[in-house]
Amino acid sequence: MSIQSEAFFLCKKDAASEAFELRDFNIESPKGADVLVESEAFGLNYADVMARQGLYREAPPMPCVVGYEVVGKIVQCGPDADPQLLGKRVVAFCRFGGYSKHVITNGQAIVIVGNESSEELLALCTQAVTAYYMSYYLAPVHPSDVVLIHAAAGGVGTILIQLAKMKGAKVIAKIGSDSKKELVEKLGADFVVNYNTSEYDLEIKKYLGDKRVDISYNPVAGSTFKKDMGLIGSGGRLVLFGGSELGQAKWGIFSQLNFVRKMGLVLPIGLMMRSKNILGVNMLKIADNRPEVLQMCLSEVFKMYQQKTIIPQVGGVFEQSDLHLAHAALESGKTTGKLVVKWQV
Repeated sequence: MSIQSEAFFLCKKDAASEAFELRDFNIESPKGADVLVESEAFGLNYADVMARQGLYREAPPMPCVVGYEVVGKIVQCGPDADPQLLGKRVVAFCRFGGYSKHVITNGQAIVIVGNESSEELLALCTQAVTAYYMSYYLAPVHPSDVVLIHAAAGGVGTILIQLAKMKGAKVIAKIGSDSKKELVEKLGADFVVNYNTSEYDLEIKKYLGDKRVDISYNPVAGSTFKKDMGLIGSGGRLVLFGGSELGQAKWGIFSQLNFVRKMGLVLPIGLMMRSKNILGVNMLKIADNRPEVLQMCLSEVFKMYQQKTIIPQVGGVFEQSDLHLAHAALESGKTTGKLVVKWQV
């Protein structure tokens, strides 16, 4: 059995105002342990921008529906899903399909919620889960660690600042505009550097003196990779969870090759000799292969949210007719926190 729904389909590589079409489509009933969620709102992530630019390898072929997270009500359960989930309001992680009014997702990729703000709940999903996974599970922060956070005023960055400070770390926040400085300082950043007005690595070296960075959480890659490798010390960890510098590419394949060239060649023996570590994060792979880890992270950040130990930052809420404006805002790099699009009731 199928039901009729609607979704924003990414139809072509283009500007935000031209790339999406709102279309009706039929969605099949959930199978196995999956559930069907009727969405009230969905969140945006920079990977959506890169998919629109044709730069995100994981994205399905166009036309497709992108998006990783929704808030809404479960309206159908698969035969192996818990029937008591029916009718529950949830925040849900999905492997694409998030820009749809109805979304099928795994019953493990949800958390039951109450009447909390859909905007804040969406900030907890992909971005807060990514921050928690990196800083508590993959590359845990220790007291007195020096932690460098790129894109510190963004959705992941604002949560990372809070999590790192909870662990007793010293936080260096890298931002692209002085207008974001007040926000990251309010969240606990000890030192703020604007990469558009200075060489951030040189400023950090001046600030630290003889000390080194212990962990860098980096969603930029490209030219920042070598700089970060020079900043981290013995036992240091460079955690790569994106390649947003590639999103600024202007010359197609040549820009992509230049992006790779800037990162250089790293030999495992060199890492061993210098006792440095490079870790990669792709939450889609965690969702595919370790759904129990995803669910654990989602549950933990929701507990922290309920206990008010983390405060999600919402940078903008848009009506469905303004999806293109939300995309353009995210692409500009001028936003802070989470951007959310609400379906018309």
